[in-house]
This record gives sequence, structure tokens and C-alpha cells, in this order.
Amino acid sequence: MAYMLLIIEPVSQRRERGPEGGRDAYAQMLQFGAGLQARGVLLASNSLASTHDSVRLQVREGRPTLVDGPFAETKEMVGGFFLLDVATREEAVAIAAECPAAQWSTVEIRAVGPCYE
Repeated sequence: MAYMLLIIEPVSQRRERGPEGGRDAYAQMLQFGAGLQARGVLLASNSLASTHDSVRLQVREGRPTLVDGPFAETKEMVGGFFLLDVATREEAVAIAAECPAAQWSTVEIRAVGPCYE
């Protein structure tokens, strides 16, 4: 079964830890991902850029509305993800507990499934 680990981090965290701290955190996450790949459970992973250059889109009554980042109302952002293929939720939780980002962010574990369930 597929589970996604979403790395939820404070919006200000990257700026506060600086470039050197960011490179160290990124290296730890790459190593974690390589370990998951070696175990045969990693389907995909990636880091996401900050919300500074992102955009939000809504379509209401056929009209698109765009809001450029950064988003003042947000305190957290999705900083990256790992998509896993594991047998159980418990296995996904155990892997999330090994994730280096759990030390400085929140790791949200979500089963992949249809939006109607």
C-alpha cells in the first residue's frame, strides 16, 4: 500500500537555519531517501522550494483567481515528501520515525487513496 510522508515545516525555518544548516539538513534527507531506496520501499521523493515564489489557484464560477506567495496567513508549508510502498500503516509510521526531518519538522503520514473515501 502506498503512503506519503509529508514534511511539514515552519515557513521561517529555512531562513533561520541559514545556508549551511540547510545544506546539512538536505544531505541528511538525501541519505535517508537513499536508505529507503536500498530497502525497496521508496516510490518517489523530492524537496519543495519555499512558498516565496509559489502561487495558489482557485477556480470559482469558471473564473481563476491566483494568489502569489509568500502567503502571510500560513505558518507552515510542505517542504517535501517521500512516497512509500509498504504493507501497513505501522510500517509507514516506523519509517517516519526514522526520518531526520522529524527532529526539526512534523512528518504527516497519509495513505494514498481516492478522494471519495
